[in-house]
Amino acid sequence: MDKTIELHSNFVVRYLGKRAEDFTRDDMIRFIRENGIRTVDFMYPAEDGHVKTLNFIINDLAYAETILSEGERVDGSSLFPSFVEAAGSDLYVIPRYRTAFMDPFTEIPTLCFLCSFFDKAGNKSDCDPHGTLERAEQALEASTGLQFEAMGELEYYVIADEDPAFPATDQRGYHESEPFAKLNDFRRECMDHIAKTGGRIKYGHSEVGNFTRDGKVYEQNEIEFLPRPVDTAADQLLLAKWVIRNLAHQWGLDVCFGPKLTAGKAGSGLHIHMRLMRDGRNATLGADGRLSTESRRAIAGLMLHAPAITAFGNKIPTSYFRLVPHQEAPTNICWGDCNRSALVRVPLGWSSGTDMCSKANPAEPPQTRDTTAKQTFEMRSPDCSADVYQLMAGLCCAVRAGLEMPAEEALRVAEETYVDVDIHKREGASRLSALRSLPACCVRSAEALQADRALFEAAGVFRPKMIDGIVAALRAFDDEGLCDRATKDPALMKELVEKYFHCG
Repeated sequence: MDKTIELHSNFVVRYLGKRAEDFTRDDMIRFIRENGIRTVDFMYPAEDGHVKTLNFIINDLAYAETILSEGERVDGSSLFPSFVEAAGSDLYVIPRYRTAFMDPFTEIPTLCFLCSFFDKAGNKSDCDPHGTLERAEQALEASTGLQFEAMGELEYYVIADEDPAFPATDQRGYHESEPFAKLNDFRRECMDHIAKTGGRIKYGHSEVGNFTRDGKVYEQNEIEFLPRPVDTAADQLLLAKWVIRNLAHQWGLDVCFGPKLTAGKAGSGLHIHMRLMRDGRNATLGADGRLSTESRRAIAGLMLHAPAITAFGNKIPTSYFRLVPHQEAPTNICWGDCNRSALVRVPLGWSSGTDMCSKANPAEPPQTRDTTAKQTFEMRSPDCSADVYQLMAGLCCAVRAGLEMPAEEALRVAEETYVDVDIHKREGASRLSALRSLPACCVRSAEALQADRALFEAAGVFRPKMIDGIVAALRAFDDEGLCDRATKDPALMKELVEKYFHCG
């Protein structure tokens, strides 16, 4: 059996014995008939970033075939109030078969699909986040011949009643084990459920952030995914948040994906790792085992357009409470190898050519393994307030811009923004002074997107009306100087955290 199918956690993949990318309508009908499926759920993201759901009862086989073939109509003005007017609000939702999974929460056997939005003419709707990402992906490949893959690091806090036994050290929760970490079993069950929805998980662990307040323990967690085609990577992050919230509700816990819960404690990010692919092989490394010229040009694009990317990846005022010095969150536009003070980090990539496994396990003979697939570069500014489809599309556009620039110019930008020191320490002060800063609030982020919108609208990727809506929403926060005021005013900080607690 194909190793990508054997032991697969998604029951639909395992039952049909084929990759999700190869699913057909006939496969779905067969699965419904042979597994006693009684309901089908259509799921899709709306403007607020939350997953929306439409439930169908399988009245008979003919009805199952109808909904799988024709989809259904929905009220677009309720789902996308900034983009769709009530006078012409109907949209179609059409299931994407490759996203099929069994709902892990309902007792009634339920088959779920993520959907795409289509307009009256039968075209992908301009408001469709997934359609925007598809166009970004296609524009990059048409221009460069490269495919864009991504994976996310999903950080979040879990909140439970305080347990005084084995108290953890404040802000020292990184990879902590039981009994000092209290909620690792919850994370394991989350990971299991996410995998059942098709999420390809790399690992999970407790993160650095932990603290107690008002009889509650706040424990930060992270679940990291494996690289996938960028639209699939976005789908998986959307469903992962849905799973975690549902399971938290069942456990009697609360979870927060908000970027900042209080001053002086670790914020939660949504770091995005990227890699460039050519003909199924990772092109992020060159033949010499070092970062390829194409990757450095792609990073140059991220450096040039980083301020505008915050408009997609940092959508609420508290996003900018996280992007402050000395909190392992980026503030300045630079990149570096293994450098967590930089905006873009190039992590370790197993490129030493040494079989470390045989050194750790003397009974294992040394092997020569191709580990080049592991190399990525990571954007560290986004958080879970992001519309993950817009964010991935924005990153894709910026990477394309770097690759379309004259090579000499792009490599110069990459060289000028490279750092090999911690820019927030004394030895990095001179380097810090030469770097541009990220926007400090939603209003400045809106200005950056407005100035840069031609890039994102090029090749028809982002529709002008979508950019208009994002800019207007960011400007409406009117949050210039809000971070400084909230840092000095605990009551204001608490009010803002509660207001944006369930973002994204």
